[in-house]
Amino acid sequence: MKTSIATVSISGNFTEKLDAIAAAGFYGIEIFEQDFLAYDGSPRDVGRMIRDKGLEITLFQPFRDFEGLPGALRTKAFDRAERKFDLMQELGTDLVLVCSTVHPESMGGIDRAADDFAELGERAAKRGLRVGYEALAWGRHVNDHRDAWEIVRRADHPNIGLIVDSFHTLSRKIDPETIRRIPGDKIFFVQLADAPLIDMDLLYWSRHFRNMPGEGDLPVADFMRAVTATGYDGPVSLEIFNDQFRGGSPRTISKDGYRSLIYVMDEVRRKEPALEVDLEPMPARIDVQGTAFIEFASRGDDADRLEATLAALGFRLEGRHISKELTLWQQGEVRIVVNRETKGYAASAYNVRGTTVCDMGLKVSNAADTIARAVALGADTFAQPIGPGELDIPAIRGLGGSLMHFIDETSGLSDVWQVEFNQAPTEDTGAGVTRVDHIAQTMTYDEMLSWSLFYTSLFEMEKSPMVDVIDPDGLVRSQALQAGDGDFRITLNGAETHRTLAGGFLAESFGASVQHIALSTDDIFATAAKLSKRGFQPLPITANYYDDLAARFDLEPDMLARMKGSNILYDQDAHGEIFQLYSQPFGNGMFFEILQRRESYAGYGAPNAPFRIAAQKRLMRPKGMPRF
Repeated sequence: MKTSIATVSISGNFTEKLDAIAAAGFYGIEIFEQDFLAYDGSPRDVGRMIRDKGLEITLFQPFRDFEGLPGALRTKAFDRAERKFDLMQELGTDLVLVCSTVHPESMGGIDRAADDFAELGERAAKRGLRVGYEALAWGRHVNDHRDAWEIVRRADHPNIGLIVDSFHTLSRKIDPETIRRIPGDKIFFVQLADAPLIDMDLLYWSRHFRNMPGEGDLPVADFMRAVTATGYDGPVSLEIFNDQFRGGSPRTISKDGYRSLIYVMDEVRRKEPALEVDLEPMPARIDVQGTAFIEFASRGDDADRLEATLAALGFRLEGRHISKELTLWQQGEVRIVVNRETKGYAASAYNVRGTTVCDMGLKVSNAADTIARAVALGADTFAQPIGPGELDIPAIRGLGGSLMHFIDETSGLSDVWQVEFNQAPTEDTGAGVTRVDHIAQTMTYDEMLSWSLFYTSLFEMEKSPMVDVIDPDGLVRSQALQAGDGDFRITLNGAETHRTLAGGFLAESFGASVQHIALSTDDIFATAAKLSKRGFQPLPITANYYDDLAARFDLEPDMLARMKGSNILYDQDAHGEIFQLYSQPFGNGMFFEILQRRESYAGYGAPNAPFRIAAQKRLMRPKGMPRF
C-alpha cells in the first residue's frame, strides 16, 4: 500500500516534517502549498530533497477557486493553473488537487464546470500532468462527491479525475456506498481523516478538529471499503487539520498517522474479505484477557516504603527473583513486581522519574501474534539481555517511554513466576483484593489521541465517550478503554495544566504514565476492615461529602455510617453502584484505589473525582520535599 500524508498534518518546519514522515515509514507526501512557500529553496531543490529522503511527491495541493468563473476571472484562473503546472514539473510531481470553488463570483452549472475541466485537462496533458477534482463540504456550488464525479464524467478527459476525502463525504452524512459506482481508474487520489462528532460549522470543524482514522467517530473504514471496491489502487493519504497536532511532536504524529492507515486498511480487509487490499497479512486485533503484572522501578528507602505500602494493602511477598533484585508481591490474581536493579531499563526509569511503574504485562491470547501486529502497526520491540534461567518474554515500547510485555498460556510464558522466582510461601490471606480493575495513565491532553489509537488499533478494545474530570485547579479530560467484559480496562487522563493533580504528576515525574492502579474487591467493607487492622492509612474524606450523599441518594443510615467510618466514596447510575476507597498519595503523586462494582455499573466514579482530588492535594508534599 502506498501510504501518504499531507505536510499540513504535522507540526515543524518543512525539513522536520519530511524527516518525521520518512522515519515513520510513509511512501510519499502531499505537498501543502503553504509549507512549500515558507521554505527557502527552489522547487527543483525541494523535489530532490524529498526523493533523497526516500519519499515520493504524491500530490500538490490545493489549487482553489478554479471552475465557473466569468470573463477575466476565468482567464486569470487558467493563467494561475499554468504557473502551478510549471511548479509541479520542477518539483517532480504529476498530480494537482483542485478543490471546488467558494469564489463569490463563481457561477454554478455542471456543464459549465465540466467545460472548464475539459480545457484544463488538455493543458495538463500537454505537460504529462493530471488534475484531481475534490468536492469541499462547504463548496459554493459543489459540496458532494457525486456532483464532483458528474463534472469529471462530463469533462470526459483522461487527465481529469476525482479526488475523494472521507471528511468531506462523512461530515455531510453522505452515504459512502455511492462511491462504489465510480470507476476506480477515474479516482486519482484518496484522502482520509476522522473527526469527533461535533455539531458545528463544517469549515471550522474541518480546520480544527480532524484527526487520524480510528481517533474519531466517523465511519472511515466503511468509506475506504467503498473506495477499495472500485478497484482504486493508488496512494491512500492523510490530510489532517488539528490544533493539537500543530503543537505536537512531528515524529509522534507521523507514527500515529502511519499506524492509523495500516489499521484502517486492515479493518477494510476484515470487514469485506472479498476486496483486494494491498497490505501485508497481519494478525487481527488482539484479545486481552487481563493484567499479568505491574512492575515498579524503585530503590533504597523508596522501595522499602513501597513494599510497606503493598503489605498494608494486603499483598504478600510471594518470591524473589533467581538472579536480579526483584521481589514479587501477590494478592488474588494481582501480581506486582518491585525492581531494585541498578542497571537496565528499570534503573534508567527510576533515575529519571523516581519510583514509577516502568512495565506492564498483559495476558493475551497469543504473544507472538501480539508482537507481529504491533510491529506491523509501527511499534518498536524491546529486548535486553536474558539471564540464566530466565524466559524470553516478548515486549514492545509503549507510549511515554513505557514497556509492555505479553504473556500467554500456550507458549509456557505464564510459568515465569515459578521459573524465575524462588517462592516465599506465607499464610497471609490478604485483604480481599481479587484482580486489577483498571490502570489509569496520565498524559498531556495533546497526547490522548495517540494513546487511544495505540490501544484500539493493537487490541480488541472499545472507547467510551470522553468525560471531564473537575480538578479544583483545572480540567482533566478522561477517556476509558475496555477489552471484553472488563477483563482489561485503561483510563487515559489528559492534563491541560500543571496545576491539576494529573498535570503536577506529569511535571514531577518527568512524564511517567501510570498514576494510579485500581484493585477490585467483592466486599469493600470487609476489605476496609482488614486494611485497617494492617495499618493502612486511607485517604480522608470530608464529613460534608457524606452529608451530600445522604441528600442525593436513598442510602440506609447504617450503610452511610459505615462508608463514612471507612472513608469509602459512593456513586450509582441506572445500571448499578460503585464503592471506592483510596490510599494516600505516595511518590510523585501515585496512589492505589480499591473498588467494588455492584450489578452492571460500568463507569469509574467520575462524580467523586473532585472530592478525591481535593483530599489528595491536602496531603501532597510541598514541591522540593523528599518523595514518600
